[in-house]
Amino acid sequence: MLNAVVDISHYTTITSWAAVGQAGILGVIAKATQGASYVDPTFAQHKAQCEAAGLAFGAYHFGTAGDPVAQADRFLATAGDTQLLVLDFESNPQGQSMSLIEAEQFVHEIYVRTGRYPGLYSGNDVRQAFSSAGITQPGQTELSKCWLWIAQYATAPLVPPVWPAWTLWQYTDGAAGQGPYTVDGIGRCDRSQFNGTADQLAAFWNGPPPVSTRA
Repeated sequence: MLNAVVDISHYTTITSWAAVGQAGILGVIAKATQGASYVDPTFAQHKAQCEAAGLAFGAYHFGTAGDPVAQADRFLATAGDTQLLVLDFESNPQGQSMSLIEAEQFVHEIYVRTGRYPGLYSGNDVRQAFSSAGITQPGQTELSKCWLWIAQYATAPLVPPVWPAWTLWQYTDGAAGQGPYTVDGIGRCDRSQFNGTADQLAAFWNGPPPVSTRA
């Protein structure tokens, strides 16, 4: 495992991108959008600064209840040429949460538009959604075609049965879970392990070539 990924948003203060890279961080995933209209005001700056520092950059969308196609539109328009994309599927503390069906429709739209499925970030929320829907096999949900970014602040992540393994494991939010909690240039932050080597992380971040999709 490789402890080399952080995720950030407008709540995160970066004091030195150089220090972030020197601390061993190889990849950064930033919040881009939420719902169908909200754009994180720091996303464009984070993208430019992260790429200038030579770090791999990704974007995530916080899903909410509502039109998943409109949410995908906003996300893709904001993410631009960002290759690594993620759906954040968790309870919405500010309103209605995205449903399982909406999440499936969202990732399907991303696939149709880009030729690649996004990653799925979640913890107990996706496990509970699968349990409520009686989903135990990969063929029962399109979410199984996404790579898994599991959030679980325990000694080891528990992977839902529709995935063979996790790709990223967010093991701490900077306080809960086991350390290390901090990164030079950021301080306490969300940190994730990658299930592989540095070479495998670089290959994963670029992803396979897009497959042909309908217009």
